[in-house]
Amino acid sequence: MFWGNLEAMVVKEGNIRKKNKALILATAKIEFVTHGFSGASMKRIAEKANIPRPNLHYYFKNKEDLYNQLLREILDVWNKRFDNLNEDQNAREALTAYIRAKVTYSKDDPMASRIFASEIIHGAPHLQEYLQTELKEWIANKVNVIQSWISQKQMDPINPHHLLFLIWGATQHYADFDSQIVAIMEKDKLNDNDYEAVITSLTQIILTGCGVK
Repeated sequence: MFWGNLEAMVVKEGNIRKKNKALILATAKIEFVTHGFSGASMKRIAEKANIPRPNLHYYFKNKEDLYNQLLREILDVWNKRFDNLNEDQNAREALTAYIRAKVTYSKDDPMASRIFASEIIHGAPHLQEYLQTELKEWIANKVNVIQSWISQKQMDPINPHHLLFLIWGATQHYADFDSQIVAIMEKDKLNDNDYEAVITSLTQIILTGCGVK
């Protein structure tokens, strides 16, 4: 009986820690988007998450540790959701799915894109290792995939790097520059139909421009 209760307590403790950490990361995401890394405050994050500041440091040593873990979480999600370009796929189907996934993520979690964009704009001080290792390896793999599609005559002989940069810039624009877009389009916010129109337009423009068969 004692061990059963102890096990239940351990599970409950683990769930509380997981919930608190997720809450802190979600709150920190808003803080870093609003104030940037230098202007972000651990005190404000603790207050908005309704967690005592000493408890905040139980999960994260300092602001830099919190920021780094938030970046890591964003990158982990991106790596899992967008690693769907491989040689076994048809170029049109794969690129269509990739563009849709990128636009959908810009709709569902625009703050993640803005934090990443801000980090890159400021010289990527916290992401140098990632850029030179994981991302470089990912890009090399996808370049090989695109080159194989070109060799198979599934698309025109374009520069694979610039194709990937184009897709990133076009799809993430709807997260990073949302306020500009809604102002120009005279909307309070983009709805699901608007995003479907974005997906359709970008897919047609990019695939046609690359001569994807």
